[in-house]
Amino acid sequence: MTNQIRNIAIIAHVDHGKTTLVDELLKAGGAYGEHQQAGERAMDSMDLEREKGITIKAKNTSVKWGDYTINIVDTPGHADFGGEVERVMKMVDGVLLLVDAHDGPQAQTRFVLRKALQQGLTPIVVVNKIDRDHSDPLGVHDRVLELFLELEANEDQFEAPFVYGSAKNGFFVKSLDDEHKDVTPLLETIVEHVASPDSDPDAPFKMLASNISWDDYVGRVALGKVQSGSVKKGDSIFLLRKDGKQVRGKVTKVFEYSSLTNQESAEGVAGNIVGVAGFEDIDIGETLSADPEAEALPFVSIDPPTVKMQFSINDGPYGGREGKHVTSRAIRDRLHREVKTNVSIEVSDTDQAGVFEVAARGAMQISVLVETMRREGYEMLVSRPMVITHKGENGGVEEPFETVFVEVPDEYTGGVMKTLANRRARIEDMGTNAHGATIEATISTRGLIGFEFELLNLTSGHGVMSHLFKEYAPHCGPINTRNTGTLVSMSTGTAMAYSLLPLEDRGKLFVGPGDEVYEGQIIGENPRKDDLAVNPVKAKSLTNHRSATKGITVGLAPPIRMSLERAIEYIANDELLEATPGHLRLRKRILDPHERKRSVKAAKAEAGL
Repeated sequence: MTNQIRNIAIIAHVDHGKTTLVDELLKAGGAYGEHQQAGERAMDSMDLEREKGITIKAKNTSVKWGDYTINIVDTPGHADFGGEVERVMKMVDGVLLLVDAHDGPQAQTRFVLRKALQQGLTPIVVVNKIDRDHSDPLGVHDRVLELFLELEANEDQFEAPFVYGSAKNGFFVKSLDDEHKDVTPLLETIVEHVASPDSDPDAPFKMLASNISWDDYVGRVALGKVQSGSVKKGDSIFLLRKDGKQVRGKVTKVFEYSSLTNQESAEGVAGNIVGVAGFEDIDIGETLSADPEAEALPFVSIDPPTVKMQFSINDGPYGGREGKHVTSRAIRDRLHREVKTNVSIEVSDTDQAGVFEVAARGAMQISVLVETMRREGYEMLVSRPMVITHKGENGGVEEPFETVFVEVPDEYTGGVMKTLANRRARIEDMGTNAHGATIEATISTRGLIGFEFELLNLTSGHGVMSHLFKEYAPHCGPINTRNTGTLVSMSTGTAMAYSLLPLEDRGKLFVGPGDEVYEGQIIGENPRKDDLAVNPVKAKSLTNHRSATKGITVGLAPPIRMSLERAIEYIANDELLEATPGHLRLRKRILDPHERKRSVKAAKAEAGL
C-alpha cells in the first residue's frame, strides 16, 4: 500500500495558479461528478483566502489516480505564514514548484523552496500559464535553474523534471512540442519522480502531529504522516509530550483526505497523511505512538516572530454597539484558542489590565487574525506593529532585517530608491527585466512597515514587492515612516457635509457625511507633521430659503476608506485602530485633547526635550 502513496506539497507565489492547478488534478481524479461544477478555489476554504487569493493555513487534499493515492498539501505563499510551511515539509516527499511562464520564480517562492531543498525533497517544476501573451517558458526554465544554484540544490534536485502547461485550460506537457491534451503528463511525472513514503508498515504505530484541526464532534484532530505501523478507531496509544511525559489515550476517530473532504477512515496506514482524534490537549510537534518507550519524532524548528501588536477591549464611545464578544475575557480566550492551531503566533498578557500582546512573523499574519475575529463578532483595539528586538552578543540592541525585492517601471526607480534610502535600506543589487527595474535591498522590519502602500502610491499601482526574513543585526537608528500628521475630531456626533467641505483644504478625509465620529477619532490626514483638532459635526443653520446641506455634498470628494492592513501600518505609536464587525476607525490612544497634551508634555520632559 505504501508504494502506491505519493505525498507532495505545492510551492507557488501568490496568484501563479496554485489553487486552479489543484482543482484540475482533483477533476482528473474524479472528485467532481459529471454535472458538478469545480468549485473555484477549492483549497482556499477560509473566506479571507478566497477574497485575498492567498493561502493562509496549509490544507490537505487527495487525488485518486489509477492505483495511486496522491496526497497534496497546499503551502501558504506569503512569508508571514511561514510557520505553516515548515511543518508541511515534514509530511511530504516531493514538491511541485509552480511558476508563472511570464513572471518566473518570485521572492516568496524562494523562501518556501529553500525550506524544501534543505529537507532534501525532490522538486518537480511546473511552468504554468504558457498560453498567456508574452509568456517565456524557456527563459523561466533558465531562471529556475539559476535559483536552484543560488539555493545550493544538490545534484539530484538540480536535475528536476520540468512540466509545461495551463491549469486554467486543463493541460500539461513534458515537452513544449507535445500535443495539448490533459493533466495526465503531470500526474505521470509525480508518480515517476516522487518517492513513496519511507515508512515501515510492520513497526509499531508512530506519527508526528504536524498540524492541528478542529472537528465539532471529536474536538482536536492531530494531522500528520503515519511514520510506521497503522492506527484505527479504538486503539490505545500514547501521546509523547515535548516535556518528556507520556499520556495514554484512546483513538476516537481516524480521518483521511478524499478529494475535497476529509472522511472517517477504517485505518490510517504507514505513509499516508491522516487525522487522529482522541487527545484533547495535543500540540503541534508532539508524537503519537503505540509504544510509550519510543523516542519522540524530531520537530521542525520555526523561525521566531519578528513583530508584536497589542490587542485590548474597545473602550471608545461606540464600543459594544456591534460586537457579540466585547469583554477582555472573550478576546483573551479567542487569542489563546488561535495559538492552539497556529504555532507561529504567540500570545502573552501585559502589565496593563485587559491588554494582550500578540507576536507573529509579520503584520499581515496579525491583520488576518484581526479580520477573522471581526467576522466572528469581536470588537477590539489594536496598536501599530512593533518589532521584537534582542540583546546582541556585545550587549547592543539587535532588530530583525529582511531582504526586500522590488520591481518597478523604469521611470519610478529614482523615487523608489529615495524612499528606500529614507527607510535606511541598503541596496544589494539592481537589474532590469521585461517589466522594468529590479531592486534587491536589505531593510529592517521597522523600515518595511507601511512601505508596500508607499510603493503603490509612488508607482501609481505598478510597483511589486516581496520580502523574506534575513537575520537579526544591530539596530539601525530612528526611521520616519510617516511624514504627515492627522486631523483629529474634537466632537462626538454625525459628520456633516457643511463641516467637511472646508476641511478638504486641510488634508485628505477618512470620513464622509453621515458617518458617526467621536472625540479623539482620526478623521483625516494633515499634510503637515502636526495633529490638527477639527470639528466635523458642526451643522449649518437652517434658513427659510434653503436646506442646510443643499449643494454641499456635490463638491465633496469621496473619503479614503483604508483596508485593515493599510490601517494597521498607517497608525503611529500614539494611535490605535478600532476594529468592529461593521467599522474600522482610527483614533488617538488618549481621546481627551487636554489629557493628550499633558501626556505629550510629560513625555518630552522625561526625554529631556
